[in-house]
Amino acid sequence: MTIPNLITSLRIILVPIFVIYLINDDLLSALLVFILAGLSDGADGLVARLFDQKSKLGSYLDPLADKILLVTAFIVLAVRGFIPPWLTVVVITRDILILLGVLILFLNGQNFTIRPTIVSKITTCLQLGTVFVVLSKNQFHVSSQLVVYLFWTTGLLTISSGLHYMRYWFRMIGEGTLSD
Repeated sequence: MTIPNLITSLRIILVPIFVIYLINDDLLSALLVFILAGLSDGADGLVARLFDQKSKLGSYLDPLADKILLVTAFIVLAVRGFIPPWLTVVVITRDILILLGVLILFLNGQNFTIRPTIVSKITTCLQLGTVFVVLSKNQFHVSSQLVVYLFWTTGLLTISSGLHYMRYWFRMIGEGTLSD
């Protein structure tokens, strides 16, 4: 087990703690755990590059940890009424779509490398930013109109990212040229 994978594992372990704080309406503590999880995301990648500790496990574990944190955050925040349910559905649908696309490519014997696109990276940053703003709204007195705008922007970019992945998969498979 490498140090980056241990850091990533810590991020996964932080998720239930994050949820407990959200359930107990302790948004400040939830925000601090969320920030710690975000810092660990940057730290694992930095350590992996600086100390040449990139691993195949890490290439799967890191995005999985991100998805676990984000999906959990969106679900709990939607249930608690802090994020609109439609946005949570859009975020989760995109992630399911990505997983299904990878599964289809794998089952079709396609040779592919999992690399996030620039659109995907921006989408993830915006989703993380949305959770951050929602959690820190009371600390920084963020305008409700700005938050609504952020929800719509996040939703539209998440949809765009999902469509971008679909286009990539259709090109990889050949848009229905598979024979029986």
